[in-house]
Amino acid sequence: MALACPAPPSPASLARAAVAAAAPPLRVLVAHNRYQQRGGEDAVVDSEVELLRSRGHAVHEYRRDNHELETMPPAAAAGQTLWSRRTVADIDRLMHEFRPDLVHVHNTFPLISPSLYWAAARHRLPVVQTLHNFRLVCPQGLMLREGRPCEDCVGRLPWRAVRHRCYRDSAAQSAVLATMIAGHRGLGTWSRKVTRYIALNDFCRDRFVAGGLPAAKLRVKFNFVDVPAPPDGPRHGFLFVGRLSAEKGVGVLAQALRAQRLEEPVFVAGTGPEQHLLEGLPGVVRLGNLAPEQVYERMRSTRALVLPSLCYENFPRTLAEAFGCGQPVIGSRHGAMAALLEEHRTGLLFAPGDAAALASTLQWALQHPGELGEMGRRARARYERELTGESNYRQLLAIYREAIESTCQSS
Repeated sequence: MALACPAPPSPASLARAAVAAAAPPLRVLVAHNRYQQRGGEDAVVDSEVELLRSRGHAVHEYRRDNHELETMPPAAAAGQTLWSRRTVADIDRLMHEFRPDLVHVHNTFPLISPSLYWAAARHRLPVVQTLHNFRLVCPQGLMLREGRPCEDCVGRLPWRAVRHRCYRDSAAQSAVLATMIAGHRGLGTWSRKVTRYIALNDFCRDRFVAGGLPAAKLRVKFNFVDVPAPPDGPRHGFLFVGRLSAEKGVGVLAQALRAQRLEEPVFVAGTGPEQHLLEGLPGVVRLGNLAPEQVYERMRSTRALVLPSLCYENFPRTLAEAFGCGQPVIGSRHGAMAALLEEHRTGLLFAPGDAAALASTLQWALQHPGELGEMGRRARARYERELTGESNYRQLLAIYREAIESTCQSS
């Protein structure tokens, strides 16, 4: 069952947000370990940096890049995953050169490492950590094993991930990650060195609390995009956008399209290791990788975005983009999709991994264009309330101010 919309903000919370927005500009150190293949998380980091700078805040980006791993010995990479001396030295230097008011961390794995939190704490610097994936409670990061959600390590020591070779089918690499999680849990890194966590929806917040993160430090803030209102006009076909990989449910989509010949096409944007599953399927139009504006153009001209993910997801950026383009979403009935979609109001849900259910849902959508159009209008209204840069900025500043005040009070 889809969860209800979050309750509207109280007058007191709006007042706090207004005060936060009117306060002097901050100096924010943004830390992020880039992935080898750019994804939605990298795009969110870039958008937040741009958002802060556009409002007059000073932002310094502390970045590492996973392409560095291509020339790094495995033992050195494992050591940096657990504790990076370079990060400690870099934070010490930036404290003097940039003098930040706080650190906003997005991803420390593997090169920045949790040593960043200890370096920041030594300088009494507030730390805000956005939880883009489930890495702090699941070594693999997706809570997915053998095509199904897996919570075996949630609330436990994560050694089952080693037995199941959850990270890249490697017991050795899974062991490094499990050691990082368990070791820093034992040191109190996650409970004492992070001032505030940002979870991307209520479902994710609850999983992190079950995994041992302190509930009092968790705040929920959605991702955002800025897209103009879509023009009225005819819509045709469905759209899939994303990496063509197993966790995104590409196999489920392929099975559904084999089982149900649709009268309108399914446009597919993206590439990946499972793209061969869609080759030659009737009704599939492959678009390859598209620029954001090209994606928005497709979203404004198709009936619905299809999100058949087998993993829980955290906050698919494409969902916010679709809502902004007035497009409802057809998603798996679990994780972030079930938390963010209101069934028959902003989208449709089907049983995760059930190709027949997806096929019948797509067919229903084609037979009910009026209802689908109304869902799209509600999706756009939801976007305007909760998913724009302006609403996100106010929430982010309120979390920053709260983290700064908490650090001042504990000093």
